[in-house]
Amino acid sequence: MHTHDILTIAAAIVPERAALVHDGVTLTYAGLADRANRLANAFAAHGVGPGDRVAVMDVNTPVHFEAYFAAARLDAVYVPLNFRGHGEEVGYPLRHASPTVIVAGERYAPLIAGLGADAASASVLAVDGAPPDGWCSYEALLSEGDVDEMRFPEGSPDETAVLLYTAGTTGQPKAVMLSHDSFTSFMLANMEPPDPDVEERTLLTLPLYHIAGLQAALAGAFGGRTVVLQRQFEPREWMALVQEHRIERALIVPTMLKQLLDHPEFPAHDLSSLRVLTYGGASMPPPVIERAVAAMPGVQFINAFGQTETGSTIAMVPPEDHVLEGPPDVVEKRRRHLRSIGRPLPDVEVRIVDEEGHELAAGEHGEIAARGPRLMRGYWGQPEATAQTVHGGWLYTGDLGYMDEDGYIYLAGRAKDFIKRGGEMVAPEEVEHLLHACPGVEECAVIGVPDETWGERVMAVVVPTPGAAPSEDALLDACHTLARFKRPEHVVFVSELPRNALGKVLKNDLRARFGAV
Repeated sequence: MHTHDILTIAAAIVPERAALVHDGVTLTYAGLADRANRLANAFAAHGVGPGDRVAVMDVNTPVHFEAYFAAARLDAVYVPLNFRGHGEEVGYPLRHASPTVIVAGERYAPLIAGLGADAASASVLAVDGAPPDGWCSYEALLSEGDVDEMRFPEGSPDETAVLLYTAGTTGQPKAVMLSHDSFTSFMLANMEPPDPDVEERTLLTLPLYHIAGLQAALAGAFGGRTVVLQRQFEPREWMALVQEHRIERALIVPTMLKQLLDHPEFPAHDLSSLRVLTYGGASMPPPVIERAVAAMPGVQFINAFGQTETGSTIAMVPPEDHVLEGPPDVVEKRRRHLRSIGRPLPDVEVRIVDEEGHELAAGEHGEIAARGPRLMRGYWGQPEATAQTVHGGWLYTGDLGYMDEDGYIYLAGRAKDFIKRGGEMVAPEEVEHLLHACPGVEECAVIGVPDETWGERVMAVVVPTPGAAPSEDALLDACHTLARFKRPEHVVFVSELPRNALGKVLKNDLRARFGAV
């Protein structure tokens, strides 16, 4: 199924339903389809055709939806850029993707214009706001599009629809090629199409340059949902939007959930409309999710695990595992499942493999590998990097872990984050889970730092709870239940952990900061 069909079907079944709500303005599905078609006509008039790239740099606005579906109608490729980027963080993707069209929010156009040659490939520079020199108004561009001529894609659903740039924590970022099938196969296997009698309102706050945000956007259109857009996450506004629009479904990352729970106005907001809250994108500290389950009893929580290369979610902890009620043995098993990333979804195969690619038995540690129709086609222009990640039909995620006898997968960390101490391998997440349960630990990250004797030694970086900071000795004592080689030898206290835009702890930054301690 082509992603173009997502909007076509929704506009046919629920044309007058609100598709997008943003800054007090509502756009129906019929209106969204009309604007996307006119924009496609305008793009085509400026030379955009199959395989050409259409880049968008902006916070969450309807422009992303319109540009995505316009590109899809032309068999072009949508390239969302990280609006938090600066300099080479934006310049490299522009040179690498070489887009024919760049659409930017008013705030970001001067940054792109200042990059000069990096954006030279673009024949169209459009801005959603007041245009600087050399740029045209986005609305003026859209008004150029023929109202009556209908555009339909001619390409195959397995052709590239999107380029998503990875975080690039080491070296240059890689552009992940995702096909139309990467998105629609997930939806066809796990969702229902629009129902004229069922209207659901969802809040989209994750950035649309991220796989989770884009997947949520397209899933909202696939289900004919009303998508309320939050430009960027801010906890008080998030709660106000849920209350005002009676939001039923939302997707967040662990740091966002913690900010909501910690916000002084959390008890004052009416969040009773929420039925489903999906979280993912980073490791969830067990105390945070258990606290959320207790504070939001009417909500079904889902832990979704995936990465850009897998086309988003490949494993899930279902709502029933978040219900911490019943006999003690049932509650204990569910608590254990909450520390996992869940079981594989039905439309994808997942297994744990050793270094030779052989499948491992339950309980044995190895790399998580996945196979299925919605995995990436490869890295744009980087065949060697593709061959290192995809071989034998399997995508090797770089995440290490094991699968239990119930089919639940437990992360042990990224391969590059594993600590090698005296020939023994230490999984940071095992130590982090123990420390998160200690009184006075707000957050923590466990890293390996160089050591002449052992190669690496284990260090814990801890953010203490305000007013209840634990001592280093107390935390080291708490780790005595671990094997000796896994125990931290040193604890450092910091005011906050460095994170990327989606809340993942930047352990490279911590290793660079504390490697000589």
